[in-house]
Order: sequence, then structure tokens, then C-alpha cells
Amino acid sequence: MRPFRPKPIFFLLTLLAFNALGCQLASALPTNESSNLNTVEAVSTDPQQVDPIEVDAPAQVTELVTASLETQFIEVYNRVNPAVVHIFVFDEDSTLLGTGSGFVIDQAGNVVTNNHVVADGDDFEIVFASGERRRATLRGTDVDSDLAVIQVDSLPEGVQPVPLGDSSQLQVGQFVVAIGNPFGEAGSMSIGVISGLGRTIASQRVGPGGSFSIPQVIQTDAAINPGNSGGPLLNLSGEVIGVNSAILSTSGVNSGVGFSIPVNAVRNIAPALIAEGEYNYPYIGISMFPQAFTLRQLEVLNLPPNGVFVTGVTQGTPAAEAGLIGHNLEVSFVADGDYIIAINDEPVRSSDELLSYLVFETTVGETVELTVIRDGKEIKLPLTLGKRP
Repeated sequence: MRPFRPKPIFFLLTLLAFNALGCQLASALPTNESSNLNTVEAVSTDPQQVDPIEVDAPAQVTELVTASLETQFIEVYNRVNPAVVHIFVFDEDSTLLGTGSGFVIDQAGNVVTNNHVVADGDDFEIVFASGERRRATLRGTDVDSDLAVIQVDSLPEGVQPVPLGDSSQLQVGQFVVAIGNPFGEAGSMSIGVISGLGRTIASQRVGPGGSFSIPQVIQTDAAINPGNSGGPLLNLSGEVIGVNSAILSTSGVNSGVGFSIPVNAVRNIAPALIAEGEYNYPYIGISMFPQAFTLRQLEVLNLPPNGVFVTGVTQGTPAAEAGLIGHNLEVSFVADGDYIIAINDEPVRSSDELLSYLVFETTVGETVELTVIRDGKEIKLPLTLGKRP
């Protein structure tokens, strides 16, 4: 019997078959959307064999990802835009003061927008994406959160309220969609990502209770311009995660830094605006040191690196009744007051975190427990929250 000798044509066909199999395996590997190359590491017990291998990303995979994302954007817009409204604000003489955006949150025709959109208005006209118009009445406003609710008597056929998401579950890098009416261009959509979380925006009001900051604000690079105010910031499921409120800009137009009020604030505040016309914030009655201390300074004071300096206690407030003591750091650099490190056993590292907990986790009349460091010792203080003046 003659020994088997592989023929050239047979060898070529076999090589092509293995090459085709290799291409199929490469197609199943995840791709890097920002590059046309995949980096695959061969895992081996022999370190000499662990070498990166670069292979071309299949064009059809990139096209599939792009088409899928594009489809999601289109679906979100088609589903949500009918419930996004264009708000026209008039004074008592029917003079147009300005325009903004808003979105329907229930079948009763309640529309969430920004306080600064409607604050100076006497008459409100709503235009839906279909072109149908309605008059609206003001239900309530809250200057501290920059939120307001107006209501129309009826919704156009087919308009469904926009579902509310959960802003506590957001992540930096997440895709977002903004829909609104920038510069009066109705039904405009822009896309971007969440650029930052936990930002704060100063309230437009400074009252007897001191200054106030809106906590847990969302930063995004989605284009937000004048007229977008009050419109929804959405995730790719079409849920509202924020209410577009402000931009950081030297020119007055989008510069890639926009801010949205977190939707969890809407969950807490909007029902009160609808029912009562206002929202009552939980109140302690302290002033807090706004500037962070260095580690060296905290070591001198014999305090841990994260906490809240109480620099003043207002008489007749829950803080005074609970016995909180303020530091007098302007006179002497001595820890002679209270340093809050937790509320209801939840650590607070800054005044922003304490404010955030009060706004999102507590209600007026509720008794909370503060953990403070006083004279080098950790103590617990019960405090019944009052209503912010």
C-alpha cells in the first residue's frame, strides 16, 4: 500500500476551512466600539504563551451595534416626544415672557417643568408634539429644587405619561437622551452621556433658613440650551432620570456641561406641589462649614477625615432643641463644637451628603439620630426634623 501524500489542492481547502472557522470565532468576541481592533488575550498556564493578538473587527458586528443603538434612540423619541410639551409663558397683559419645556407625568394632565420657566407667568399655553394646544393652570412651584407643576384639562389622544426612573441607580458613562425645545425649535432631541453625578446647584432663593443647594444633580454633555429647561433627561428605556435645568457656559449656549435635577427629587416634590402647591423640606437649623479641611488640619483637631462641621446653631430650631453645639473656628482653631459623621447610622462625608440624605430620605416631623464627635468622644443625638422656613 502506498503511503498517503497530501495533495496541494486538499491542503489549500483544509486551510481555508480553518480560516473560516477562525473568522466565526472572532465574530463572537466583544468589540471595542471606539476602535476597529479587538484585543484578545490567550490565557495559558505558560507565561511565555500569553501574547496579545490583534484581529480585525468584523464590519457587520460594528454595523449591528450602531444600528441597534440607533433603533433605541428612535424608539425612545417616538415613545416619549408626544408627552413632551412646549410651554409658552405670558404675563397678565398677554405679553410673551418666554418659553420652555415640560413633560406629562400622569393621566390627570399634570406637567413637570422648571420653576424658573413659569415663576413670573400669569397665563400658560401648552403645545403638544401633535400641534394641539391647551391652556394650563399652575399647581405649585418650588424655588429650592427649581421644580414646578402645571396642569392641562385634557391630554390629546394617544399621549401617555412618561415613566419615572430611579436616579440613585445612575452611572457615569451611561447614555442619555434630552428632548425639549431649544431656541423654540420644538421636539428637538440630543444625546450624550452622564458626565458626573452628585453635583450641586445653588438655589435661587436665600431666605431666613440660609442658602440652599440642590443635591445629587446630574451633569451631562447632552446638548442643553435655552428652551430645554424643564424637559426630560431620559435613559435608553425611555424613563425620566432628570429634569434639564441649567448649563454652565460663558456664552449662554451649550458648552458640553449641562445639569439636570434628579428624578428622585421629582418623586418626592411633585406630589406635594400637586396636592398642596408647595413642598416642605426637612430642617435641622444649623450652619455648616463649606470649605473642606486638609488632612493635616483635621489631625490637629483630632478629627476623622470625613464629616460635617457645625459652625452655628439657630435658636428655636430642632438643632437647638437637640443640643447641638457649633464650632467657633473663626476665633480659634479648636474643635469646640460638634462634628457630624453619620445620620441614622449612614455615614456623611460632607455637607452635601447630609443635605442629600435629608432631602431624599427624610420627612418633616421624623426623628433622626445624629452621630457626632464632641470633645473627642462619639455620641448619639436624637433630633426631630422641623419644616424649613
